[in-house]
Amino acid sequence: MRIRTPHRPLWFTAVLFGVALCITLVAALRSPADPPRPGTRPLLLGGVADDRAAPGGVAERPPNAAPRRHTAEEQAWLAAGTVPGSTPAQREMAGQALVDLRVLTGDDGAVAAAWHGIWKYVWPRDAAWAAAAYTVTGHGDDAAQVLRHLAGLQRPDGTWEARYRLDGGKVGDGRAAQLDANGWMPWATWFWYVRQRPEDPGVRGTLAALWPAVRTAADKAADSLGRDGLPPAAPDYWETRTDQQTLGTAAPLLAGLRGAADLARRTGAAAEAQRWSSAAERLAGAVRKRFGTHGYNRTPSERSGADAAVVWLGPPFAAPDPGVAAAAARTAHELTLPNGGILPGKAWRGDPHAAWTPETAGFALYAAASGDRAGADAYLDWLAAHRTAAGSLPEKVDVHGQPASVAPLAWTAATVLLALAAQEQPLPVPPG
Repeated sequence: MRIRTPHRPLWFTAVLFGVALCITLVAALRSPADPPRPGTRPLLLGGVADDRAAPGGVAERPPNAAPRRHTAEEQAWLAAGTVPGSTPAQREMAGQALVDLRVLTGDDGAVAAAWHGIWKYVWPRDAAWAAAAYTVTGHGDDAAQVLRHLAGLQRPDGTWEARYRLDGGKVGDGRAAQLDANGWMPWATWFWYVRQRPEDPGVRGTLAALWPAVRTAADKAADSLGRDGLPPAAPDYWETRTDQQTLGTAAPLLAGLRGAADLARRTGAAAEAQRWSSAAERLAGAVRKRFGTHGYNRTPSERSGADAAVVWLGPPFAAPDPGVAAAAARTAHELTLPNGGILPGKAWRGDPHAAWTPETAGFALYAAASGDRAGADAYLDWLAAHRTAAGSLPEKVDVHGQPASVAPLAWTAATVLLALAAQEQPLPVPPG
């Protein structure tokens, strides 16, 4: 006896087909469940060298380039200042970092982040740190030239573009201005000034030339503070758009306002000193309340995760603070990768296995300026061990512990020099 199957209407078959199609599409979209993270570029160049025959007077050196002897001119320039470091290895690293920084700096004071492709631009942040590094190593004239160039790039509204061409022109890539430059430039100018002789006519003349940019930048920083005491959401050193207020903007602005206020006090600009001090106090209170409540994460939220910018709230940018110290220790623990270096942040969307040398050097500077010599040496030794064959400091160190991306990177070279200098003598801290 044959059993008849019930006849299925056409609409029922169509529904079954639709369900099956949906399941197939969902499975395809969910496989793999998480899209792959972006990888890290292999080492593109291992260093740079002065070469009058090369475009721009700078020659790129391949990843496997051997160390080169410093020229007589470079040796004389190094001898005119100081090469920090307590060991021969540290002094060797410092000497190469200084020469690399000098090669990346044009005669007009334009500091290239690196001498390759998309890095061959002037970032105001990197330039300000380069000026501080020149200052602390006794090359005050070089620092002043960098600061003058940076002042000349300032926009009419008191801010800076995210980056500039080496000739000072706009890049035109649609990047929004980064408000953190309004902190870094006044801070670097203050840092330079307190290490000079104020009675020197050349120093007074340079400060007079820089003062309009400092005043406009500090006023813009003060005016940017909202009702909650914090600056608005703006791209910071992560170089990404954001709709959140970040520590990467708030911390530099705090250092810049404090530096500008002290500079005003030292030069008799009482009204500016009061205005910027008041703004700094308001910002400091907001940072403690909004960021400190959640352990000084990237944003005023517990879910945003740790951010390497926390070290900019401590020495040498601010006096020691127990809450910041605890957050910095936790952040270092959370962001240290198996290769030994530091990731920019917990929520970083780049390669999660590649360490960034500017951030690692930032923790070295924080440790050195805080009196933690052993901690600073550990970071500095790691940085020295992960340089290129030519001895330059790269932007990144990949999952295999190899230098990656480009070398030298101006920001890393400058930060390492500041950290090494802080090991030898205390760096000035903006009062606040």
